[in-house]
Amino acid sequence: MGQKKLIRFAELKSFQNVLEFPKDASGNWSTIFENNNPITLELACGKGEYALGLGELFPDRNFIGVDIKGNRIWVGARKALQQSLSNVRFLRAQIERLADFFAPQEVNEIWITFPDPQLRFSKAKKRLTHPRFLRLYQKILVPGGLIHLKTDSPALYSFTCLVAEHYQCNIHAKSEDVYGQEIVPPSLSIKTHYESLDIAGSNRIYYCSFSLPASLGTEITDQSFKDKLAQHEGL
Repeated sequence: MGQKKLIRFAELKSFQNVLEFPKDASGNWSTIFENNNPITLELACGKGEYALGLGELFPDRNFIGVDIKGNRIWVGARKALQQSLSNVRFLRAQIERLADFFAPQEVNEIWITFPDPQLRFSKAKKRLTHPRFLRLYQKILVPGGLIHLKTDSPALYSFTCLVAEHYQCNIHAKSEDVYGQEIVPPSLSIKTHYESLDIAGSNRIYYCSFSLPASLGTEITDQSFKDKLAQHEGL
């Protein structure tokens, strides 16, 4: 590990707005934030541009950027401190362990912004909108809590729409060209560093928001989904 990363990892431990694998956070976020405001997560937050942007837009809500990479979290956490954004925190942990850090119905919304689309079919289960992750989110979200996806990957967008439709999620909004809309909501105008790179080369930003049903299906339903997924992937 480079010297710069070592310094940042050491500094993270002194940042009051960063929690690293906390043992007593579940059910106690209102104490951590010192208020009972609704909580929104930014998953795979990287440098936390969305958590920071939303924190500025909505001072009466709490935002938590979640990522395992401390070197990136350091950037967002430092900016939050510099900007005195007391409603923004960062959690260093694996997304797969969210249920260890949040109690049932403790989270109101989830944002997934420009995640790795995991384009290879063999890695479909790593996509953050795969049913196995949705079941995880369901454990911590309030009923009807929104999940937002913003991506430059048409493949991930279409996959997410397939999942949402197959599992009878309530789709609240869809767009295949966010900035082509006549009016772009402030929450969709926030741009991440990754977004500016346009790695997918699509020149378009895709967005959808949906809420989960009471149940995400049985093993039989899952096999049906696997068949649809294989067809979707052209296999």
